[in-house]
Amino acid sequence: MSDLELLTQSLARNVKHWRAVRGFTLDVLAARAGVSRGMLIQIEQARTNPSIGTVVKIGDALGISVTTLLDYERGAKVRIVPADQAVRLWHTDAGSYNRLLAGREAPGPLEMWDWLLMPGESSLSEPHPVGTVELVHVTAGELTLTVDSEEHRVPTGASASFEANVPHVYGNRGEVPMEMVMAVSVPPVH
Repeated sequence: MSDLELLTQSLARNVKHWRAVRGFTLDVLAARAGVSRGMLIQIEQARTNPSIGTVVKIGDALGISVTTLLDYERGAKVRIVPADQAVRLWHTDAGSYNRLLAGREAPGPLEMWDWLLMPGESSLSEPHPVGTVELVHVTAGELTLTVDSEEHRVPTGASASFEANVPHVYGNRGEVPMEMVMAVSVPPVH
């Protein structure tokens, strides 16, 4: 079974599981996530490979991390994720990408990502639930971080934190690749 098939089946199983845990019908989850009921049915039947944006919306609506939605290994309290098993969820033809390095429920979703943005590229993120916080640390190049239409420059070695319940964009306006590590903390669903 390929990695993609394994992730698709894991996503199907975990969306069904967490929807049942939360007591959400398909219609309730669709409304909370802003995703069509038909898309949720396809996901739960492992018939589609949704975009990272869709997976994030579903995780946010369920109050769980992307890691939990994609997790196909449950076990010990310490989980080591080998470098070759970090999940690449977004990429461009120019070479930009993000990878989900690790995550946990603590008590809400907590995720760690690494990003590479090639010169001239950017990635838009929709607003997350109120109380979501993102931390970024730039390890190479310069990040142009736009939060709620306000632009901020984050140079190599600098870090930034912000409330992520508004639209935000990660951009690279420089001439060299930009690399960063990002942590995302989402409040638990009550």
